[in-house]
Amino acid sequence: MKIAIEGCAHGELEKIYDLIGSIQEEQNIAIDLLICCGDFQSTRNLQDLQCMAVPQKHLDMCSFYKYYSGEKLAPILTLFIGGNHEASNYLQELPYGGWVAPNIYYLGYAGVVECNGVRIGGISGIFKGHDFLKGRFEFPPYTESTKRSVYHQRQIDVFRLKQLSHPVDIMLSHDWPRAITEHGNVNQLLRFKPAFREDIESNRLGSGPCEDLLQQLKPQYWFAAHLHCKFAALVEHKDGQQTKFLALDKCLPRRRFLQVLDIPTEDGESQEDRKPQLRYDLEWLTILNLTNHLISVRSTNGYMPGEGGDGDERFNFTPTEEEKAKVLHCFDSDLTIPDNFVRIAAPYQPPGDDDGRLNMSIVEQPQAYVNPQTTTFCDRLNIDDPLRLAMLMTGHKLNTSTYVDSGPVMVQTPASRNPNKRAMTNADELDVDDDDDDDVEGDDVKQDETVQTSERPVARTSLSSTLPQPRWCAETESQESDLSTTLNDSLVSQATTTPHKSFGDSSLSESLPVVNLNLSSPQQTTDGSAVADSGEQVPNDVVQDTPPIKKFKRRNQTIYANEDD
Repeated sequence: MKIAIEGCAHGELEKIYDLIGSIQEEQNIAIDLLICCGDFQSTRNLQDLQCMAVPQKHLDMCSFYKYYSGEKLAPILTLFIGGNHEASNYLQELPYGGWVAPNIYYLGYAGVVECNGVRIGGISGIFKGHDFLKGRFEFPPYTESTKRSVYHQRQIDVFRLKQLSHPVDIMLSHDWPRAITEHGNVNQLLRFKPAFREDIESNRLGSGPCEDLLQQLKPQYWFAAHLHCKFAALVEHKDGQQTKFLALDKCLPRRRFLQVLDIPTEDGESQEDRKPQLRYDLEWLTILNLTNHLISVRSTNGYMPGEGGDGDERFNFTPTEEEKAKVLHCFDSDLTIPDNFVRIAAPYQPPGDDDGRLNMSIVEQPQAYVNPQTTTFCDRLNIDDPLRLAMLMTGHKLNTSTYVDSGPVMVQTPASRNPNKRAMTNADELDVDDDDDDDVEGDDVKQDETVQTSERPVARTSLSSTLPQPRWCAETESQESDLSTTLNDSLVSQATTTPHKSFGDSSLSESLPVVNLNLSSPQQTTDGSAVADSGEQVPNDVVQDTPPIKKFKRRNQTIYANEDD
């Protein structure tokens, strides 16, 4: 099964799909699945754009809205996790995963699915110690603080992933696992990213929870992004198992942001005549059901059950065969993920030639909406939607979309504009780590403070008139839960794809079946030579030219500080 791995997509779906199409044509191969490791930016409209945690100058609609509206169809089945630059309001509608557009599937806060026998797990967001123990209390419209805390990983997602007992083939994260640099060519990494040295030496580069998951799950492959560079490593576990790690860059010219792997399927069948299809993972579904009572929507710290806890409280939620059989019955023994995508928000309409530049200060954040995909999933599995629960617990009005889906026809967005200018521009580069969490002192921002562009408060109603009682509350009244009733710039010029065996570290070259793609643009370099035009094999662990000296603005020196306050 040929899988294309993308680092940070940053909304450039058109460019990514165009490049994959070029690769397939030039190499005469068929790519079955595209996996994106975060910063996907599934912005449907300008309101979604206001929920993305980036400086105003970097706001850009990019091209996802075309696939959401139906103007275009994703040519390849696409699976992605969230990063730290996302349309967080949209992703919050799908906490357990779902279709964000036809043929484009979001894995959720954390999740496990199967694609033609390949088991794929992932965790969205990035790690921040001060939010890790909190519940999922955020919902739009966000404050400047919650706009960032909403994509921070939570302990319940890590706890759930740790309950998995069967092997995972591929694991995805946006953050790198902490200490992963010990297993790769760290000297080469530091030549291109010298600002990483301090964090590497103090063991602060990467996510501690992801390191724990790596050591416990021991997947065959682990893919990540976030730090905008390519880095490969081979992790040798104590029991003899290996994990091949690969981090990739973001979608820009002359960057190594895409790699194609040929991964054997469990059944060994040829994929040539077999359409890629996503299926729910039964073990993961059962874990979600068994741990539903652990969901928290409070902004205070909480804790997961553990050995030596109170009384006979269960702390191991690895499901039994009997528990899995009950959940399978809820899905009528069919775990195929249904194609139940539905548009519940108006797609973006680009400005015409007679329109002008949009003033984003007049665009407000949207209210929180409940997605019918999540409602269907939660009803079938008998679990709670954290977004609905957060609004219920705080007495906020539950909003149901009144948007009428008119298919691929897009809705005009009225605004005052200047002629012949795009709504937003996108700089080629952000800082080494463009997570701007530390620009906002989260503890100093009042939680009820709305952002400047959204002044209207969320209407409050009686708790009893908004939502049915949370499922975990109902289960305390009845010991038996009836599961059956509720269940890069454009296409990187004409990028030449050159297969070569190296995987960033020479020790991996023979163990990993890989089509490694040289995606550098064939433009002229400073010495007049063409880049990626000769087709010569260049190992990844050999630096051909001295990298340019860059000045790094270290405004986020504590980005990975493991504070457990």
